[in-house]
Amino acid sequence: MRALVVDHAAPGNLVLGEAADPTPAPNQALVRVRAISLNYGEVKFGLENAPDGTVLGWDAAGVVVQAAADGSGPAVGTPVVTLADGGAWAELRAVDTTMLSAVPATADLGAISTLPVAAGTALRALRRLGPVIGRRVLVTGATGGAGRYAVQLAARGGAHVVATATNPDHADGLRALGAHEVVRDPEELTERVFGVLDMVGGPVLVKAFAVLEGGGTLVNIGHTTGEPEVFEFGALLATDGRHDKSLTTYYLLDDTVGLDRDLGWLAREVAGGRLDPQITWRGSWDQAVEATRALLERRLHGKAVLELPA
Repeated sequence: MRALVVDHAAPGNLVLGEAADPTPAPNQALVRVRAISLNYGEVKFGLENAPDGTVLGWDAAGVVVQAAADGSGPAVGTPVVTLADGGAWAELRAVDTTMLSAVPATADLGAISTLPVAAGTALRALRRLGPVIGRRVLVTGATGGAGRYAVQLAARGGAHVVATATNPDHADGLRALGAHEVVRDPEELTERVFGVLDMVGGPVLVKAFAVLEGGGTLVNIGHTTGEPEVFEFGALLATDGRHDKSLTTYYLLDDTVGLDRDLGWLAREVAGGRLDPQITWRGSWDQAVEATRALLERRLHGKAVLELPA
């Protein structure tokens, strides 16, 4: 099959070449991929560290061409959204049926491909905060793919959403997604927040934790700064007279029970126009190096989608 293969001798460490067809396990469906979406983590660390010949990729949407032998999952011909730790950047991928979901027949598979890591993470990390209706929620790094989904979902949950964006030109777009306030830095806040979804890490995480109210929770999702988190003495002392501020991390592939149901719900929301995938780059998969470079150089905000020929 054709695939985007890691090749450290090629420009961008990536080449459109050949890879062996996957052999599905009994609990896996074989999916013909129609669209893939890129995530910063897989692009940044996968392309640097994976051995030559590796087929990377977490997110893909396509059509089932071989149903799971154990009878689980959708039938042949069903359009699906899929997630796995690798293998998405290829014409075919074998996926556990617990890690995929049928999507509406009329859905734009390019838009659907943006869901698993970005929207799935945003949805499940938001749940870690508990009920957010009527509460202030800060989303750092809100202009990225997961950040934009987090803003929308937090607003849908009834939160007063505060979003960070270092470029003021992005403020209007974030407000259109549901943000009530947009700031450049958490230090600008004069009122504490109940919860934080942190996509950035480093000094931004430390600043966001400082504006968390007593009893609140910060969920760290991303580490895009590449800088350490350094807490000065006193940073972990009581806030508002309370000592129960929480800091936790979240990684979607460690939390997959029921993920098929969540992916199905997210797909229906996107297909119905109630959730915006915020695609800011879309093109053929033979333009993959161009897309990955734009992502790594911070020229791409939102989601990048690569489409495969029919």
